[in-house]
Amino acid sequence: MKLGIKGIKRGSATVTVALTTGALIAGGAFSSTAQAAAPKAPSIVAKGGFVMNNGTGKTLFTKAADTRRSTGSTTKIMTARVVLAQKGLNLDSKVTIQKAYSDYIVSKGASSARLIVGDKVTVRQLLYGLMLPSGCDAAYALADKFGSGKTRAARVKSFIGKMNSTAKTLGLKNTHFDSFDGIGNGSNYSTPRDLTKLASSAMKYSTFRTVVKTKSTKQKVTTKSGGYRYMSWTNTNKLLGTYSGAIGVKTGSGPASKYCLVFAATRKGKTVIGTVLTSSSEANRMSDAKKLMDYGFKK
Repeated sequence: MKLGIKGIKRGSATVTVALTTGALIAGGAFSSTAQAAAPKAPSIVAKGGFVMNNGTGKTLFTKAADTRRSTGSTTKIMTARVVLAQKGLNLDSKVTIQKAYSDYIVSKGASSARLIVGDKVTVRQLLYGLMLPSGCDAAYALADKFGSGKTRAARVKSFIGKMNSTAKTLGLKNTHFDSFDGIGNGSNYSTPRDLTKLASSAMKYSTFRTVVKTKSTKQKVTTKSGGYRYMSWTNTNKLLGTYSGAIGVKTGSGPASKYCLVFAATRKGKTVIGTVLTSSSEANRMSDAKKLMDYGFKK
């Protein structure tokens, strides 16, 4: 009897061990499945990056997200944001293109919307010229139009002041502007996190959303003589049409900023928005952005 009882105990122990081992194996399998389901954060070339869920504000990816860097023409997101926030804004009001705007383009070797002196262009059209071909002449025209003061220099200074006060209102603590277009004077900077928050704020304006998702446009403008001409602009953001769900936002480049991109895309009702700063080439900033959006949609 004692032998039988011992045998049963041994058998029970054996069964228990077997079950425990099986449970461990099964648990390991579940653990592996859970680990496989979690996407691995991508490696990007850009020195700084940030992505968030635009609907919830949840952070999805960071890389030196709060390090201040030169922003290049992504600055123009704020230019547009300040214009769109003007009280009583009439998007169809016309602005006469001044020689000073074209002279500025030539002196800076800046990107241009090819605006022609004497033409009368609407504010809405200037926003397209600002955001698609990244026209620094369009940025100058908008700053001159919406700044306050008796001289052009005073109006431009006032407009840049509005850019900085808007940054403060939005809580962008690591952002400062000293130009209306990103051709800075040593104190034009932001961070991936701040630029993403800025873009998210700008995307609340329907006009901004419409403009930045446009691949190309042909606009009829009034000439100095009272006739008309057509201006054709193509978006520098090549994500449009090449990345499923892409809806904006703005490219940037320059000697200090290298290659930048603020991007956004929507899939199945989810919008991810983010920024890469100081990437090494146009191709790499595109690749970086695609990686981050892919990752953001999986999170």
